[in-house]
Amino acid sequence: MKQLIPSLCLILVLMSFQTQPKKQVLIKPKTAVVTAAPAAGMKAVLLRGKAVYLQQCLACHQADGGGVAHLNAPLNGAAAVVGKDKEKLIRIVLKGMKGVDIDDESYNNTMAPHPELTDQQIADVLTYARNSWTNKASAVSAAEVKAVRAKIK
Repeated sequence: MKQLIPSLCLILVLMSFQTQPKKQVLIKPKTAVVTAAPAAGMKAVLLRGKAVYLQQCLACHQADGGGVAHLNAPLNGAAAVVGKDKEKLIRIVLKGMKGVDIDDESYNNTMAPHPELTDQQIADVLTYARNSWTNKASAVSAAEVKAVRAKIK
């Protein structure tokens, strides 16, 4: 018993130095519309865009954005993807597309329309495509998608 008391005291002293476990803080994603992608928010936009890309685009446009020869157009390095005409890209996602010629190569597979995607999802996935692989271009905002969607209804 005499040996047990000092051991218990030592355990109590050591336990007093332990820090309390940190509470987990759950951060809810913002539901506000992203109109621009500042550096801090760009990472979140790209992560959301990548998630949409993996679900909706990967099978045809591939992980490297290279597409499939004569079937699905490449996104990596495509002038149409990084160009200033964001409206054209938004229309393609909303309405789909069949057949396109890029750099003297024809791509004949039909791209299905994706009107079921939200304005934010389309903005995120297009921003992801415009800023992945070798691409570097401005972000697409949900407001831009909303404006194009309103025009084509």
